Amino acid sequence: MYDKKELCEKIRGLYPDIGECGIDVDVDFDEEQKSWTVNLKKDQIELKHFLEDQDAELCMEGKQCVSLGLEIAQLKDNISKI
Repeated sequence: MYDKKELCEKIRGLYPDIGECGIDVDVDFDEEQKSWTVNLKKDQIELKHFLEDQDAELCMEGKQCVSLGLEIAQLKDNISKI
């Protein structure tokens, strides 16, 4: 199993420009939803996305990061349009 720090580092590894362009990323496990919450924040804008635990686990194991990558790219794109 992995923790939120490891998942956050994986996301930053996939998208190193997140910090550089002023977008903060944070992750947390939502016990009620039984999934990871990925939060992206820039200035006053904050977007939240639920990432299923199974998808996050596959990514952390290096087996499949496509779904995580697509979700983060979409969140990043949405923030840049606002």
